[in-house]
Amino acid sequence: MSKLILQGPSLTDLDVKQIALEVSGDAVNHTHYSVIETNNTISTSDIQQWRDRFAFDINQNPDNFIAEETKLLVTDMDSTLINIECVDEIADFINVKPQVAEITESAMRGEIDFESSLRQRVALLKGLDVSALERVYNERLQLNPGAELMLKGLQKRGIKTALVSGGFTFFTERLKQRLGLDFTMANVLEEYKGKLTGEVVGDVCGAQSKADFLLAHCDKLAITPSQVVAMGDGANDLLMMDEAGLSIAYHAKPKVQQQANTSLNYCGLDGTVGLLQLS
Repeated sequence: MSKLILQGPSLTDLDVKQIALEVSGDAVNHTHYSVIETNNTISTSDIQQWRDRFAFDINQNPDNFIAEETKLLVTDMDSTLINIECVDEIADFINVKPQVAEITESAMRGEIDFESSLRQRVALLKGLDVSALERVYNERLQLNPGAELMLKGLQKRGIKTALVSGGFTFFTERLKQRLGLDFTMANVLEEYKGKLTGEVVGDVCGAQSKADFLLAHCDKLAITPSQVVAMGDGANDLLMMDEAGLSIAYHAKPKVQQQANTSLNYCGLDGTVGLLQLS
């Protein structure tokens, strides 16, 4: 049995019926998504052809992923849970945003090593007053659309939530308290006398650290990686996403979309509700 999950602002009942007809399947419409079940095999090329034709998200979860058994969602922060790259916005307060943003974009595309790229970017922040971090949080950081709906759906089902970031604990810890998240991990910005030193305390939380975090929390919760959903947008999320039972590329770079099980390009984070078929 193959199952297609359709969702997005422009999805219509007519679209659902059209695709259901093409696969000789049965469609069920839910509040935020539609599901088509068919006995026919659906290939990745089939899905790509539909994606080329329609302006909404069309996905098929991996055969060995059982949505009802999900116990943990691990999500990236910058440009995934929230709308900004925090380091870029911090850099704006010291007039080096273009330089920092260029490095960020290259790292997210997987063109340069994330760990060294982060140290390069943080070094450019040296001497900035730490009050700039509070301003970024209060004035520029917003949750991406659908974040609260997603989290409420997960928490209602007893699914644990984790925020793991190549960004900074200043932001992850505030979001943890605000949103009731269960776990977080990020980098610690070093400061001295109220100024950033341009250094990160300890090892950089990068691609391997994210994957290790996911596996460690599987052990902590006594679950298997197949019961985990991992979501991100950049190349440094790929190792973490590879470990999960379901990987979601959220408005992601092309490299991430190519390797992830599923992609959300039209939905907000509430698209996760559809992929997990949460009521």
